[in-house]
Amino acid sequence: MNSNDKEKRRERMLNVVGPLLDLNDFCADDAKLHCLEAQPAYVTRTITELVRDGVLLRTDVAGTTRYRWTQSPETFEPKQWIDSKIHGLQLKETPEAMRPRERLLRHGAESLADAELLAILIRVGVPKESAVMGAQRIANRFSELLHELPRLTPNELKAISPAATASSYAQIMAGIELGRRVAAMETDRIGEIVRITSTAEAIDYCRRVFHRLAVDGVQEEFHIVTLDTKHKPIHHHNITIGTLDASLVHPREVFHPAIRDSASAILLVHNHPSGDPTPSREDHSVTQRLTEVGTLLGIPVLDHIIVARDRCLSIRECE
Repeated sequence: MNSNDKEKRRERMLNVVGPLLDLNDFCADDAKLHCLEAQPAYVTRTITELVRDGVLLRTDVAGTTRYRWTQSPETFEPKQWIDSKIHGLQLKETPEAMRPRERLLRHGAESLADAELLAILIRVGVPKESAVMGAQRIANRFSELLHELPRLTPNELKAISPAATASSYAQIMAGIELGRRVAAMETDRIGEIVRITSTAEAIDYCRRVFHRLAVDGVQEEFHIVTLDTKHKPIHHHNITIGTLDASLVHPREVFHPAIRDSASAILLVHNHPSGDPTPSREDHSVTQRLTEVGTLLGIPVLDHIIVARDRCLSIRECE
């Protein structure tokens, strides 16, 4: 296909995809009426390709086939998708300025879409699926649920795109973990200048520092945050992993690191993997017991924060 033919095909596809972006939920007849410059059969073929690539979701409503975007139309880049259809597997045919790696070097990583960042991590494609095409499928699937991507197994990711080989899976997960560690260090750096003098400040601090635990935790973990005389965080310590139980959370294990840090007070933190931070009877029992011990030791328990995907909550406010 020469350059003139490619430009004609690009314009033809844009005459369909462009108008479709104005429709949030539509049937084939709606699409054909909206794409007046395209043949009805070509509109149907284009919709089929958008569904196959995971850009559109097909559903049946009262016997009628309807379509909706899997991501917000404002974030979908039609020109990028059209280029992937025109150039196919040959990324080298894509204009250099449009290639993900070159765009990152020229404009910075923050300017790239999720699909472009994934394409860089996937690196190379497989027969019938380029790295860019595979990355677009994955980005479409997780457009509003990117935080769930780290939970996938290699087989689950490959089921979305064959380009997600074992090597690509390892590179994606390594990139995610490195980003988390950088973010955690940045959070710790910010946390060093924080003073926790109220429930709102305690919740805000825990939301940032224990974000990963709140979002990705698959079982309950109990932590403490040790505080100095000005109620600035000193360190945070993981005390137990497993269902919160008074028999497991022994005061000795909780206050030993507090004494070692010469803490003036502590903050209790644990997660609810269910996503619902509502405290249980056992949560209240553990809080009361540790509060009493803290009073005897002169290391008061300021609060007990439960972190979860939905929100964070103070047990003090529930008492």
